[in-house]
Amino acid sequence: MRGLEQEIYELECSHIHPEVRISKQKLGEVLDDEFYEIGSSGRIWRRADYDEDHALTPDEMEISDFLLHPLGEEAVLTTYQIWNKTSGKKSLRSSVWKKRTSGWKLFFHQGTPSK
Repeated sequence: MRGLEQEIYELECSHIHPEVRISKQKLGEVLDDEFYEIGSSGRIWRRADYDEDHALTPDEMEISDFLLHPLGEEAVLTTYQIWNKTSGKKSLRSSVWKKRTSGWKLFFHQGTPSK
Protein backbone atom coordinates (compact mmCIF):
# COMPACT_ATOMS: atom_id res chain seq x y z
CA MET A 1 0.00 0.00 0.00
CA ARG A 2 1.10 3.53 -0.68
CA GLY A 3 0.00 7.08 -0.10
CA LEU A 4 -3.69 7.63 0.43
CA GLU A 5 -4.49 3.92 0.65
CA GLN A 6 -1.98 3.49 3.50
CA GLU A 7 -3.26 6.59 5.30
CA ILE A 8 -6.89 5.45 5.18
CA TYR A 9 -5.95 1.87 6.13
CA GLU A 10 -4.19 3.20 9.22
CA LEU A 11 -7.26 5.28 10.09
CA GLU A 12 -9.48 2.19 9.73
CA CYS A 13 -7.15 0.26 12.02
CA SER A 14 -7.12 3.10 14.53
CA HIS A 15 -10.87 3.24 15.11
CA ILE A 16 -11.12 -0.51 15.79
CA HIS A 17 -8.21 -0.46 18.26
CA PRO A 18 -9.42 -1.29 21.80
CA GLU A 19 -7.75 1.83 23.24
CA VAL A 20 -9.67 4.06 20.82
CA ARG A 21 -12.98 2.17 21.12
CA ILE A 22 -13.23 2.82 24.85
CA SER A 23 -12.12 6.47 24.69
CA LYS A 24 -14.79 9.04 23.89
CA GLN A 25 -12.05 11.57 23.16
CA LYS A 26 -9.95 9.35 20.86
CA LEU A 27 -12.99 8.05 19.00
CA GLY A 28 -14.18 11.63 18.59
CA GLU A 29 -10.93 12.48 16.81
CA VAL A 30 -11.76 9.90 14.12
CA LEU A 31 -15.50 10.47 13.66
CA ASP A 32 -16.94 13.19 11.45
CA ASP A 33 -19.48 15.56 13.02
CA GLU A 34 -22.09 14.01 10.69
CA PHE A 35 -21.05 10.38 11.40
CA TYR A 36 -23.70 7.69 10.79
CA GLU A 37 -23.33 3.94 11.29
CA ILE A 38 -25.37 0.82 10.69
CA GLY A 39 -23.74 -1.64 13.07
CA SER A 40 -23.38 -5.38 12.48
CA SER A 41 -26.06 -5.74 15.19
CA GLY A 42 -28.45 -3.76 12.97
CA ARG A 43 -28.46 -0.81 15.35
CA ILE A 44 -28.18 2.74 13.99
CA TRP A 45 -25.54 4.98 15.59
CA ARG A 46 -24.86 8.68 15.15
CA ARG A 47 -21.99 10.86 16.32
CA ALA A 48 -24.01 12.09 19.31
CA ASP A 49 -24.31 8.50 20.57
CA TYR A 50 -20.54 8.40 21.01
CA ASP A 51 -20.40 11.86 22.57
CA GLU A 52 -22.46 10.60 25.50
CA ASP A 53 -21.30 7.99 27.99
CA HIS A 54 -21.51 5.19 25.44
CA ALA A 55 -18.38 3.06 25.27
CA LEU A 56 -17.69 0.39 22.70
CA THR A 57 -16.42 -3.00 23.77
CA PRO A 58 -12.61 -3.19 23.77
CA ASP A 59 -12.59 -6.22 21.46
CA GLU A 60 -9.44 -7.27 19.62
CA MET A 61 -10.10 -7.10 15.87
CA GLU A 62 -8.13 -7.69 12.71
CA ILE A 63 -8.72 -6.27 9.21
CA SER A 64 -8.27 -8.33 6.03
CA ASP A 65 -9.12 -7.94 2.33
CA PHE A 66 -8.86 -4.14 2.57
CA LEU A 67 -9.74 -2.21 -0.59
CA LEU A 68 -9.94 1.53 -1.22
CA HIS A 69 -12.41 2.92 -3.76
CA PRO A 70 -12.02 6.66 -4.56
CA LEU A 71 -15.31 8.57 -4.73
CA GLY A 72 -13.73 11.86 -5.74
CA GLU A 73 -10.98 14.12 -4.47
CA GLU A 74 -12.46 14.47 -0.99
CA ALA A 75 -14.17 11.12 -0.32
CA VAL A 76 -13.24 7.45 -0.39
CA LEU A 77 -15.07 4.18 0.22
CA THR A 78 -13.29 1.33 1.96
CA THR A 79 -14.38 -2.30 2.05
CA TYR A 80 -12.84 -5.03 4.15
CA GLN A 81 -13.47 -7.95 6.47
CA ILE A 82 -13.13 -7.86 10.26
CA TRP A 83 -12.31 -10.84 12.39
CA ASN A 84 -13.31 -10.11 15.97
CA LYS A 85 -10.79 -12.17 17.90
CA THR A 86 -12.70 -11.64 21.15
CA SER A 87 -16.09 -12.92 19.95
CA GLY A 88 -14.83 -15.15 17.14
CA LYS A 89 -17.24 -13.48 14.71
CA LYS A 90 -16.53 -12.14 11.23
CA SER A 91 -18.20 -9.24 9.48
CA LEU A 92 -17.96 -7.39 6.20
CA ARG A 93 -17.36 -3.67 6.62
CA SER A 94 -17.64 -0.56 4.51
CA SER A 95 -16.73 3.00 5.40
CA VAL A 96 -16.92 6.38 3.73
CA TRP A 97 -14.17 8.80 4.71
CA LYS A 98 -14.42 12.51 3.93
CA LYS A 99 -11.51 14.91 3.74
CA ARG A 100 -12.07 17.81 6.12
CA THR A 101 -9.83 20.77 7.01
CA SER A 102 -8.72 18.78 10.08
CA GLY A 103 -7.93 15.67 8.00
CA TRP A 104 -9.80 12.52 6.97
CA LYS A 105 -12.87 11.78 9.09
CA LEU A 106 -15.09 8.70 9.25
CA PHE A 107 -18.43 9.83 7.78
CA PHE A 108 -20.30 6.51 7.34
CA HIS A 109 -19.71 2.94 8.49
CA GLN A 110 -21.61 -0.32 8.07
CA GLY A 111 -20.99 -3.81 9.41
CA THR A 112 -22.68 -6.92 8.02
CA PRO A 113 -22.27 -10.31 9.75
CA SER A 114 -20.54 -12.94 7.59
CA LYS A 115 -19.33 -16.49 7.92
